Amino acid sequence: MTDVANWIASGRKALELSPTQLAEKLDVAESDVRAWEAGEQTPTVVQLKALQGLIGAPGSAPSPKAKPPKPDKSDGRDINFERKLFQAADKLRKNMDAAEYKHVVLGLVFLKYISDAFEEVHEALQDEPYADPEDRDEYRAKNAFWVPPDARWSYLQANAKRPTIGKLIDEAMFSIERDNKSLKGVLPKQYNRPALDKHTLGELVDLIGTIGLGGARNRSRDILGRVYEYFLGEFASAEGKKGGQFYTPRSVVRTLVEMLAPYSADGRGGRVYDPCCGSGGMFVQSEEFIEEHGGSRRDISVYGQESNPTTWRLAKMNLAIRGIDANLGGAHADTFHNDLHPDLKADYVISNPPFNSSDWGADRLDGDARWKYGKPPANNANYAWIQHFVHHLAPNGMAGFVMANGSMSTQTSGEGDIRQSLVERDMVDCMVALPGQLFYSTQIPVCLWFLANNKADKNFRERRGEVLFIDARKMGAMISRTQRELTDADIQKIADTYHAWRGDQTLAPAEPYEDIKGYCKSATVEEIAEHNYVLTPGRYVGIEEVDVSDEEPFEEKMERLTDILAGQFEEAVRLEERIRENLRGVGYGI
Repeated sequence: MTDVANWIASGRKALELSPTQLAEKLDVAESDVRAWEAGEQTPTVVQLKALQGLIGAPGSAPSPKAKPPKPDKSDGRDINFERKLFQAADKLRKNMDAAEYKHVVLGLVFLKYISDAFEEVHEALQDEPYADPEDRDEYRAKNAFWVPPDARWSYLQANAKRPTIGKLIDEAMFSIERDNKSLKGVLPKQYNRPALDKHTLGELVDLIGTIGLGGARNRSRDILGRVYEYFLGEFASAEGKKGGQFYTPRSVVRTLVEMLAPYSADGRGGRVYDPCCGSGGMFVQSEEFIEEHGGSRRDISVYGQESNPTTWRLAKMNLAIRGIDANLGGAHADTFHNDLHPDLKADYVISNPPFNSSDWGADRLDGDARWKYGKPPANNANYAWIQHFVHHLAPNGMAGFVMANGSMSTQTSGEGDIRQSLVERDMVDCMVALPGQLFYSTQIPVCLWFLANNKADKNFRERRGEVLFIDARKMGAMISRTQRELTDADIQKIADTYHAWRGDQTLAPAEPYEDIKGYCKSATVEEIAEHNYVLTPGRYVGIEEVDVSDEEPFEEKMERLTDILAGQFEEAVRLEERIRENLRGVGYGI
């Protein structure tokens, strides 16, 4: 056994870690750890640095402080590291507004990612004959970002304690944008402003420097990607209503993606489109779904658009960290008035548009080709969004999106007529009522719409003239005083119900679909017409059946309750007399 192998094995054992646990901490395969300890393989430079940070330098005993925390099992996910990292970063925020601070932190997380990814390619090029690790073209050939020497994380961290660190980071951002056209105008460059304490900034650089990077095969799921996503959610929570403008809660995104299923085992992928993509969460979750089902991110093409300039930049960084090649246009733009993908026909539209927008410029869009089902009202953009989604669907395309609950039943300003047209033309596939308190931006409950351009698609069963209604209002668990989250089991149940109903050839559960009172109902278009084309699931699923086998007999219950009520009446008389007596005592008898 070599010295390196001994060092790794002894360090791991001193920290009471199994090979599997060490592999998880380093984001590598368990087989890599075992090969290192057997002397059959040597860690890369990046992996060696991560090992030193975890178990100490060779020849030194691991520091007790280096012992990694046990995974937090409270919610079934190992997010303890991300949580602790955010808590540490949040302490450094001090009095800075969360909306401003998120750009400081997320910009540094992105800079750490792009630098680590560069170093990985740089190291590989050193081992290739005739390759020049400092040649920009070598990185373009490998579809990797080029990072100039003064923008590399090692250089910035070495200067973290200097008062000029803000200026150095700004210069690094400018350098990266200059040498990578796809990032032009994307990165934050306000680190040298006087309001940002440079000592605190240096501490933040050191903190983010503790985040490691796994191998290239894990990059789309590496720890930096998880940190970026976790931080987005935490900042959205801190900003409250404003946070909802750039972030859709993960449980809602997962529900949409799991139901829409933008990929299946038979290789169906295609074009995925989100015309109000926020920070890109729909695309990230779609890519995760594809990989979980044995596919590759190359199986889909991603198209998006975002009107808010700062949110557009967040999305560009988020997708770059995940290795997702997305066409978000050259800049931010308003979807209604400057459609960046006018000719796109998407296989999957997945979105969370702004709710009930009243100022969307309807007067400038009279006669627009998108209003195939009717002119949307000027004071509410909900049905403008719905028709925009339909306009961009391919012949067999499907759409899944979030809407305010009012969209299911409103009859004002022609919205009811548009909804009726959608139902009569057999576009509506499924409606899901969600519980309240899922969003940072609103406490009101919302719903999910699913539209299908072709209900006779050979990949599913023939379901023309049918609509599935799911009432999920009782689902979810409170994760804070004001925030609810759909659990993994909730999401799986909703998705399985939809897949079973539509006869998905690859995702349907073993049990066939059946209506369940109080939860789901397959209704016909004729039934919907009887309800005046209202699409609220509660109208169709009925009342949940209750087991009354052990219920108290009616006569006994009434006798017991009337005895209680009689006692309360007597107590009321006694209290009334006492109040009258007290009033008489102070000269106000009645």
